[in-house]
Amino acid sequence: METKAESKADLLVDSQDFLGEGVRWCERSGRVFWTNIEGCKLHALTLATGVRETWAMPERLACFALTHDEHVLLLGLASRLAWHDLRSGAVTTLHVVEEDLPMTRLNDGRCDRQGRFVFGTLDERPCRDAIGSFYRLNLDLTLERLPLPNVAISNSICFSVDGAAMYFCDSIQGVIWRWDDYLGGDASRVKVFAHLAGEPGAPDGATIDADGYLWSAQWGASRVLRFAPDGSIARQVTLPVSQPSCVSVGGAAYNEVFITTAQENLTPEQLAAEPQAGGLFHARIDGVRGLPEVRFNALPV
Repeated sequence: METKAESKADLLVDSQDFLGEGVRWCERSGRVFWTNIEGCKLHALTLATGVRETWAMPERLACFALTHDEHVLLLGLASRLAWHDLRSGAVTTLHVVEEDLPMTRLNDGRCDRQGRFVFGTLDERPCRDAIGSFYRLNLDLTLERLPLPNVAISNSICFSVDGAAMYFCDSIQGVIWRWDDYLGGDASRVKVFAHLAGEPGAPDGATIDADGYLWSAQWGASRVLRFAPDGSIARQVTLPVSQPSCVSVGGAAYNEVFITTAQENLTPEQLAAEPQAGGLFHARIDGVRGLPEVRFNALPV
């Protein structure tokens, strides 16, 4: 697969996360947030000062969203959606998700351009059956299942700059899809955006930059790919570890790429060869610009 430009990411935080994920840039507080899913931890790094914070979660934290209150996050915990007050540590449940499917948990999630939280689930069993679904938490706090095919591992949730299209994937299939009628709800208008079969790794977390390019963490392939709007590859960012899991484009000038990674599935020999696995990585790339992370547009009541 041909790429047109290459950059390298360096270790920013040696967090040693078993499953680092969900990285987000908060322009209001100047912090990078991310989760260690299996460690039940939420991390934050204040970029200007290097100050680090960690919050213990009551269960695994799969994904989250910023809100218009910089002290409150919307959490996608393994089994439920909840509010989290960063000051008090209080966690208040909104919805239990897939209570009838104890073998699933929440996975990837991100706000759409309208400020609604879209997330998916995955099958935790080794068989990885396509029993997961995609959901949307609306601004009136109602929860609806989106009319998309079932998946084994939901990932790559992000939205076009104009908000009309949704990108998503089932990591097992190695295909990133684009739903062109996300706003209208016609699920027949889903098409292949990028086909990665035969390539190393699998598509994981993704984000869209200001030019409409999609950045995709490639789990197992030691790289992040930047796809042009036509699905061609414009750039790759390489890492010294094999399992990048999610990517965010932020920083003060929105030209910094933040990448979470994982130790999950690595043998002791592989861990010895990848001592930085599970860390938060970083690259500054001229000529690219990210977008502010969309915040969940409803507040706790």
